[in-house]
Amino acid sequence: MNVLRTVRAVLWSFLGIRRGSGLEEDMRRLNPLHVVAVALVAVGLLVAGLIALVHWVV
Repeated sequence: MNVLRTVRAVLWSFLGIRRGSGLEEDMRRLNPLHVVAVALVAVGLLVAGLIALVHWVV
């Protein structure tokens, strides 16, 4: 359950739309190392997806 909460927090932060109360709750509940790890995986997936899209278009 905590992993899903971390993924949700990272995805909301990618979009840049987050309430202050939600941010404060996440800072209390989430492990910063888990947030960094999930963010790195998400960035990797985003880059891989963009590269695949470019190869598909070209």
